[in-house]
Amino acid sequence: MKYLVTGGAGFIGSHLAQALVERGERVIVLDDLTTGSMSNIEHLIGRQGFDYRIGSALDSPLVVELVDRCDVTVHLAAAVGVKLIVERPVHTIVTNVEATQVVLDAAARKQKPVLVASTSEVYGKSEKIPFHEDDDLCLGATVRSRWAYACSKALDEWLALAYLREKGVPVTILRFFNVVGPRQTGRYGMVLPNFARQALLGEPITVYGSGDQSRCFGHVRDAIEATIRLASCPEAVGQVVNVGSAEEVTIRQLAERVRAQAGSSSEIRTIPYAEAYAEGFEDMLRRVPDVAKLERLTGFRPRTPLDQTIADVLADLRARLALAG
Repeated sequence: MKYLVTGGAGFIGSHLAQALVERGERVIVLDDLTTGSMSNIEHLIGRQGFDYRIGSALDSPLVVELVDRCDVTVHLAAAVGVKLIVERPVHTIVTNVEATQVVLDAAARKQKPVLVASTSEVYGKSEKIPFHEDDDLCLGATVRSRWAYACSKALDEWLALAYLREKGVPVTILRFFNVVGPRQTGRYGMVLPNFARQALLGEPITVYGSGDQSRCFGHVRDAIEATIRLASCPEAVGQVVNVGSAEEVTIRQLAERVRAQAGSSSEIRTIPYAEAYAEGFEDMLRRVPDVAKLERLTGFRPRTPLDQTIADVLADLRARLALAG
């Protein structure tokens, strides 16, 4: 099989490309390096079956060419990270919606399969825990740029399913829940790599809000296994599937566990949302996935313990800090 991975030089994309190459598959990565990095895929360059193109998923002629050359497209290219989303809502909406349409248009020419990456953000302010794929969505007001990302990804889902119904494109939608692991950067507000860096450098670990909000952090290795299995699962076509760990932790507890594993004496400092983001920023208290559908379709359920995930992130960051001198 030959895979096109848009956003393939990013965190999840580079892990997916590596896993596919290691399984003997052929891979083409497309990335404009806006948030991705060549350092994430440089170890794959020269490997049999691997190729890459520097370019945008908004470039329709390029995307048509690459989709046509591949058997399956995994569309990961997107604007990601709370900080980027709040600061650049126009970029977020345009990148996410237009790029998805370009990819789906290209796939529709020959009904090529597409896996579209979505996010747990689409559940918005829902309080029905755990989140099930068929639950109603509850987004915040349009005056809050915080919700631009969730809205754009929900529109991606509707668009993908519309292409399935109208144009026969075999689509599967993956709703990722806080995927973390080696290579992830804290540049755009990703919490675990930021906590890890602060702990290792002896800086204050900054917790936004009260710290009582909880999340489920899944190892990227599990997310990749789920993605590859779904790509080869005919029953997953037309489905929306949660992908993530069901191990819940508060953000304050996460900070404490990172500090303990790092052997750090960093203080844990709470910062009001109004100081971290724009006035009126909204967050969700809990976000927990129901992963029964994923297990039913693929026989796989993410089970990597959070402590192991934290250890892997710390080990990766220690190595990168040592290289940086």
